Amino acid sequence: MGEVWQATDEVLGRPVAVKLMLAQSTDPSGADRFRLEAQTAARLSHPHVVGVFDFGTWDNKLFLVMELVEGDSLASPASQPLVLPAERVAVVAAHAAAGLAAAHRQGVVHRDIKPGNLLMDAEGTVKLADFGIARFVDDPSAGLTTTGQIVGTGLYLAPERALGKPASPASDVYSLGCVLYQLLTGHPPFRADTATALLYQHIDSAPTPPSRLGVVLTPGFEAYLLSLLAKQPEQRPPAQAIADWFGSGAWREYAPRPAAAAMPGAVHAPPSQGAHTGPVASSAALPASRPPAPSPGPSRSRGPASAPTSAVAPAGGSRRRAPERSGGSGSAGGALAELSRRRPRKTAAVAGVVAFVVFLFIGMAWLS
Repeated sequence: MGEVWQATDEVLGRPVAVKLMLAQSTDPSGADRFRLEAQTAARLSHPHVVGVFDFGTWDNKLFLVMELVEGDSLASPASQPLVLPAERVAVVAAHAAAGLAAAHRQGVVHRDIKPGNLLMDAEGTVKLADFGIARFVDDPSAGLTTTGQIVGTGLYLAPERALGKPASPASDVYSLGCVLYQLLTGHPPFRADTATALLYQHIDSAPTPPSRLGVVLTPGFEAYLLSLLAKQPEQRPPAQAIADWFGSGAWREYAPRPAAAAMPGAVHAPPSQGAHTGPVASSAALPASRPPAPSPGPSRSRGPASAPTSAVAPAGGSRRRAPERSGGSGSAGGALAELSRRRPRKTAAVAGVVAFVVFLFIGMAWLS
């Protein structure tokens, strides 16, 4: 839509960038969009947004006087993709998200976040540029597009925009996630031969985690990056939270190990009814398929006596109750019955001896 020249502000004596709208532009809304860019950028004042100083007409051409960023954009040809280490990508994320947060606070949605619109100066500071297709959240008509027309770059287009829904701050977050993904891997998260196939990938396909492509990242960095690429807008973090998270260095931290991995071999039985006699570990640390460990000692019953009759008593003494002794004529018979039940072989032997003696006395009496 225009070309950019380096110039000098003769009044203030400072270098500036002058964006000149091309006369041969065939876009009927080009002049209005160019004017909107000036109004939008002038509404913003932030270290990570390219500042606008002046706007006017010269020789029937619109021009925009902007802050000069002595550096280059993050755009690169597909044959020589720009790949940055995680440390540098984290800086880009923090700076770009801070600029987006400033725009979102003013009700401005950029709608065209891509590597070419992220400028990095010689000191490594990243600034947002080109608000030419921005829209004000409180003024839907400010987008200057016809109904159903998708504005922006397809490689970085949010799923809701691919479905024809209005852009929102969360849409800028998704586009920023695509840019960060490209800076880490060398290509955007989704690529296709046709624009339609590309839109369907944004809507339905999950991005491949960068670690599977050989990128060295902490688990926290990768998980947070993928949250920027969530399909649902409400599941993405806001721009200010992104700036704070990357700016604080939280991306360097590794995710903590699960409790089960920290204590291998630890098995905890499920809690039983009644009071606990010691600390109980969380059941979340237990594998679902591991059975509870057997108790090393004798089992303790918490209810009425339920031990089977074949249980062996401890060595310290018998747990069986001794038969009660009672007087009367039935005590001898009861004792004999108890002895017969407990010692059947001994009872049979005694009975045989008694019978032999009885018959012996009967025979001697008969012979005499």
